[in-house]
Amino acid sequence: METLKCWSSLHGYVMFIFLTTVSKGSACEAPSSPECFRNNSEQSVYMCEWSMTTTESDVIFDLYFSEKKFVKIKETYIEIAEELLIRHQSVDIWVEAHVGNFSCKSPRKSVVLGDTVKFETPQIISVSWVKNNSLRNNISLIWKAAENHQASAEVRFRRDGHPTESWEKISTYTTMMTAQSSPQVPTSQKGVTLEYKVIVVNLLKHSAYQFQIRHQSTQARNPLWSKWSPVLMVPAELEHEPEVNIKTKVVNGSREVTLTWKPMPHAAAVGGVTYLLEDTQSSHGCPCKRTKRGRHHNNTVIYVSYSAVNISLTARNIAGYSPSALIEVPAVPAADLKPCDNMTLDEKLKKKTCKQWYELRDQDSRPQNVITLASKKKKERERVKKRMQDYVRYLHFEHTCDNEKPRTVKMCLFYKKEGAPHREPQVFAAINDAHNSALLSWKATASEHQQGFLTHYSLCSVKVSSQEGQEGCRNISASLTEYCLENLEPGAKYNISLAAVTRAGEGPKAIINISIQPEKKMNVWLSFGLLIAFFLGTTMCTVILKRIKNKIFPPVPKPVIPDFNLFQPENQELLEGKEEVNDLTLLQLHPKVKSVPEDAGETTTLRGEWDDGSDKHMENERGVSRMSGGTSDESPGSTDQALRSSREGEITDLEQEDNEIAMLVYRNGLVFDVKAD
Repeated sequence: METLKCWSSLHGYVMFIFLTTVSKGSACEAPSSPECFRNNSEQSVYMCEWSMTTTESDVIFDLYFSEKKFVKIKETYIEIAEELLIRHQSVDIWVEAHVGNFSCKSPRKSVVLGDTVKFETPQIISVSWVKNNSLRNNISLIWKAAENHQASAEVRFRRDGHPTESWEKISTYTTMMTAQSSPQVPTSQKGVTLEYKVIVVNLLKHSAYQFQIRHQSTQARNPLWSKWSPVLMVPAELEHEPEVNIKTKVVNGSREVTLTWKPMPHAAAVGGVTYLLEDTQSSHGCPCKRTKRGRHHNNTVIYVSYSAVNISLTARNIAGYSPSALIEVPAVPAADLKPCDNMTLDEKLKKKTCKQWYELRDQDSRPQNVITLASKKKKERERVKKRMQDYVRYLHFEHTCDNEKPRTVKMCLFYKKEGAPHREPQVFAAINDAHNSALLSWKATASEHQQGFLTHYSLCSVKVSSQEGQEGCRNISASLTEYCLENLEPGAKYNISLAAVTRAGEGPKAIINISIQPEKKMNVWLSFGLLIAFFLGTTMCTVILKRIKNKIFPPVPKPVIPDFNLFQPENQELLEGKEEVNDLTLLQLHPKVKSVPEDAGETTTLRGEWDDGSDKHMENERGVSRMSGGTSDESPGSTDQALRSSREGEITDLEQEDNEIAMLVYRNGLVFDVKAD
């Protein structure tokens, strides 16, 4: 009985130890089955990797290939040369992990190592938009090829800024291409970098996207998918060129050019935008070298010389480039440019100096074909001499570099070799509206036809007649385009020629024929008649105007102001004169006879005598009275009173005989014939 009890206790102890060991061993979590592969079919090194979730830092792994063992591995991967492995036969592989005093094994896996290929994680090296239509475009993704064969690929993507959207996935095959993008280079050629290319179609070009890719071999019997690439942010397409504003300021032989532009849309700026500024002159390429540099902000300041400069601004993100904004800054206008003084192409270039020649084909066009000399080498000068053409006008600039800023120190016109003009002046015409002169006009000869610096124009005229006329020539300033030719014979015909002249000679002539108007003699009588007609017309107009004026604005009468100045007689004898009274006879009418012709005649005679005598008498009497100042013996008042008394007595007698009486009234030196009932 005691023996049974001892056995039972021993069995319990063993079970306790076993259960304790199993419980402790369960703390060592088994790693995953290893995967052993090559990165491509041409490699001779195998990579074996596995995974294990543990917090322990001192874990040691042992890798088994059937009976072959690789021990004391501290990482979850190992690289093994193919000479140490069985490649073309099936082998069992597993991993044993050791954590302290415990160990655990992964499940076994049978593989043929030579058939297993797993590409490295792809790294996208290029992404660009491919135009498709107005609303949707395609995206091209390019990464480094794992081997010289086409591969399978998976791409997943979603719109940026929409985290709730699920990933879209497409499976496709890659396109092989060389890094130089040249299809003529064979893919089997060694030393050529190959790339994989995949195009994702029908994407919104105004949206930004997130992309991930993975690939696997199409040549291996047991291909494995690579890991997913890191998430790549692809911005929207840059459709439009930057909107650039430019301000130019002349500063001591240089020009300060300030450029500002609007930022790109937000979707196109995902991942950042770089602006590429390229110009023919700048402070970094002082003074004449072309420069290209990037800008991350939306403004910049560059310094250029007085010569013309072309500036281009392009926006760039990781998906492509925008169209370039081209800014042309013309040369600083210089009035009355003169020929270059004693300048030859054999002169040595000074330090920090460069020369430029702009070919001028006509006066209105911008400079073309810029030739730059920035080296002191003789070969460079010879190259410039060969490039420059004879008889072609050049705008010459000489620039220097001061404080990293280009500055123009010389501007002039230059000919490598001069010649005579090869074209006559254009649009040569005459305006003949006088009897002894003609106004000539022409268009200035274009610089491309001058072939040299014009010194003057040669103007010649010859009279056309039965006898050979003598030609007269004169020189006209090269700056003129009009000239008045004088001292011509009225009614004659002339041949006139005009030619441009340079230091090398005279060019072709432009010839015109003109006829001078004959001198007109006006008829003297016609002139006299016209003069008389003019005066008559003027007089009539004056009279008519006065009448019209009088009708519209009648004259206002002026008041009569009597003259009260006393007359002082010079002769005292006039004062002594006395008033003479003529006899007055009144004829009485017959009471019953209304009118008697004889009496009427006598009455008329009486009235005439009375009028004559009384008027003269009264005027003399008044004159004497005025001269005497009222000192005469008899005054006009007494005379009037006597006459009035006699008339009143007679009228009374007549009224008694008949109601109709003829009465003569003497008043104020006048006689009035009054009839009353």
